[in-house]
Amino acid sequence: MSARARHSPTSFHLLAKPTGAVCNLDCAYCFFLSKEMLYPGSRFRMADDLLETYVRQLIEAHSRVPEVTIAWQGGEPTLMGLDFFRRSVELAERHLRPGQRAVYTIQTNGTLLDPEWAAFLREHGFLVGISIDGPRELHDAYRVNKGGKGSFDQVMQGLGHLREAGVEWNALTTIHAANAGRGGEVYRFLRDECRARFVQLIPIIERVAEADGEDTVPWASWRDRPLYVQEGDRVTGRSVTAEQYGRFLIDVFEEWVRRDVGEVYVQLFDVALANWVGEPPGLCVHSETCGLALALEHTGDVYSCDHFVEPRFRLGNVRETHMLELVASQRQRRFGLDKRDTLPRYCRECDVRFACHGGCPKDRFVRTPDGEPGLNYLCAGYKAFFHHVERPMRFMAEQLRHGRAPAELMRVYATEDAHRGRNDHCTCGSGRKWKHCHGAHTPTMASPG
Repeated sequence: MSARARHSPTSFHLLAKPTGAVCNLDCAYCFFLSKEMLYPGSRFRMADDLLETYVRQLIEAHSRVPEVTIAWQGGEPTLMGLDFFRRSVELAERHLRPGQRAVYTIQTNGTLLDPEWAAFLREHGFLVGISIDGPRELHDAYRVNKGGKGSFDQVMQGLGHLREAGVEWNALTTIHAANAGRGGEVYRFLRDECRARFVQLIPIIERVAEADGEDTVPWASWRDRPLYVQEGDRVTGRSVTAEQYGRFLIDVFEEWVRRDVGEVYVQLFDVALANWVGEPPGLCVHSETCGLALALEHTGDVYSCDHFVEPRFRLGNVRETHMLELVASQRQRRFGLDKRDTLPRYCRECDVRFACHGGCPKDRFVRTPDGEPGLNYLCAGYKAFFHHVERPMRFMAEQLRHGRAPAELMRVYATEDAHRGRNDHCTCGSGRKWKHCHGAHTPTMASPG
């Protein structure tokens, strides 16, 4: 192994896509489905010898740490069948070093899960990410099968199998035009109906080079679209706006902060708190630099990031070059550092830069108020959210510094809410009355007048 590889990161995250972009659903907003075009004529199945090469190299690349994460995504990875994943676990156990353990994760649409799948996932401690966008009408707006029919019932059935088997799972919820105005409803559905205890909120931003208008949707299926690449300064009508994104996060936060601190973990809230405390946030989107979250295609090709699976960001192939060499390459290091080094002045001087760090580079395609390129499309939403949560984040950070539970924040909110007038403006900033907004869902709603 080269000197460059010896100076590589001690750990990194690699999303392996054993079926490439192939999926049994046809979600209208999925940026990845068109990636099939990168591999014309492919069977879109990771070969057995490549599976072993991938697992062995990944474990070798993490030889200096006691834990290695083996992460599967797609497309839809469960299309590979259970035997493929049984084999992957066997290979991992064979190649792990003494004292080293593997952590298994898989992201799935959930529609193919059955009791046998659930038993396997439980046996090997898989953390499962389930894509669900809210109640039926919101989920089925875009998450449809090849016939254009909603997938809600199949997802909920698959989730039921996971819950019955005691599998640990996360809700992966995208925010888009159909559910953007219903943050509180979506969150309560995930918490109360799905019983989610870990939630990731993912904004949908579909870039296009040209569009006839803001509401234009250039494609309804991946078959109608060109290869999706990170270009263009317009977005489709399915995309969430910056203002909608900020409002969604605030609505969820106002619900969460009153009853779920320490019980439900919303990834972005954890990331924000880490940045307020001064700890690594654990999510590349709001880290100062990136480059340690790469993607592996079914062919062995490695790309700089899951969002940049396109020819100009292909680093090489693990059949030809050890993945550690690719991760440690100058190209990849520059990719990660550019996140920090290309921030426009408007961002560098922002009072919440420490919490935001400019967001994901894929979304930096608008101009700052003074005309400089490179501003994140979601900037206004990020600013609204981070400013809104400043006081509670400072409180929770102070609790942690003194070895106390951040959940004490709920008592503070309950005390303030008890003295809140029913006709006061809601604390979320929506302009609606407290009794008709978050006050309607607050368990201890008691107020004068």
